[in-house]
Amino acid sequence: MEEQQPRRGPGGGHPCRHGGPPRAQGGPPFLRRPWVAGRPGGRLPWPSTLLLAAFVLLGTAFAAGKQGDRVPLDVLARLLLLAGPALLLFRRRYPVVCVFGVAALTLVYFGAGYPYGPVFVTVAVACFAAIVAGHRRAAWWAVGLLWAGHLLITHWLYRWLPPPDDHAAPWGQELVVAAFVVALCAAAELVRIRREQWAREGAERAAAEQRRTDEERLRIARELHDVLAHSISVINVQAGVGLALLDSDPEQARTALTTIKAASKEALGEVRQVLDTLRTPGDAPRAPAPGLDRLPELVEQAAGAGLTVEVLRDGKQVALAPGTDLAAFRIVQEALTNVVRHSGSRTARVGLGYASGVLHLRIDDEGPATGGDAGGGGNGLVGMRERAAALGGTIEAGPRPDGGYRVRATLPLKPKETP
Repeated sequence: MEEQQPRRGPGGGHPCRHGGPPRAQGGPPFLRRPWVAGRPGGRLPWPSTLLLAAFVLLGTAFAAGKQGDRVPLDVLARLLLLAGPALLLFRRRYPVVCVFGVAALTLVYFGAGYPYGPVFVTVAVACFAAIVAGHRRAAWWAVGLLWAGHLLITHWLYRWLPPPDDHAAPWGQELVVAAFVVALCAAAELVRIRREQWAREGAERAAAEQRRTDEERLRIARELHDVLAHSISVINVQAGVGLALLDSDPEQARTALTTIKAASKEALGEVRQVLDTLRTPGDAPRAPAPGLDRLPELVEQAAGAGLTVEVLRDGKQVALAPGTDLAAFRIVQEALTNVVRHSGSRTARVGLGYASGVLHLRIDDEGPATGGDAGGGGNGLVGMRERAAALGGTIEAGPRPDGGYRVRATLPLKPKETP
């Protein structure tokens, strides 16, 4: 049976989930989906709304006593005064509906000839909430329509609307109202802009924290790779030697097992040090990070794996900054690990050159490549390049013209800071 393809809308998009017609795309942006708000969830602002409703009712009743020419407050007037704060309960969820509804209710209130009073406060709160939520066009439209309607009522329609024998309002009053509206909208715009700045700053801080987390994760991954790759390579070689000589040369097999024990102990110590930084990220490490001063230990471990390493130094040796010292040690360690794992040569040369502001590292082996692998996913060279790049240095690795393999690194020589 042929599978029926879902129908698509006129624009080629997916159909509506509930089978309804596609939403109209015409009209002003704030009228397309006015029910969408900045914060659709959360609790309704009952306390502030009840306080505002009481203020509007009591303030209007007090102001009505001095406006004998207006229509006295009745049940309809009080219902209109309460309807505005009732809409304000939804000013966070539906700010566009709220601001237009409050403006319409206020216009009906004034059209009925009821006294002036703090009913404008309800409009101000609705307008402020809409602008802060990002619907400033809706707020400006609602307030503008309210002001235009008020002009019509007070300068033209007053002849046919209550109270009887009413007269046109002075134009100076309208200018004061217009200035108040502009000031209110400007204050709301400032609050909205400031909130957007806070949101951007918060997002930037979160992104920076995420970058720091990613960098720390990458650093720990490099450390674990370098420690485990080197130690397991030594263990792998010595385990093979021990198995091969277990019957014919037990003493040599014992030496291989001793090397395995020492290499595994050292690896466990370094892994424990790395994991301690995860458990207590704010504390200083209990043991100093390895550096070139441990190069003799590295040579001894390589000798235990059957690799003879010759160390050559050129230039005046200086104490390095911890980051540079660690990177140099790890690069040499990874290069020797690759010789043990991938080269048929049993000799390697490590060159340390201290030049003006630069540390040169060169690790050579005679080859040939064997294709053997003691494990790992080929991240060693990537880790070396990342370490060098983090310090502003460079690294090159590849076959030599005369055979064998060469790793050459250049690191900025940053002397160790003295207290």
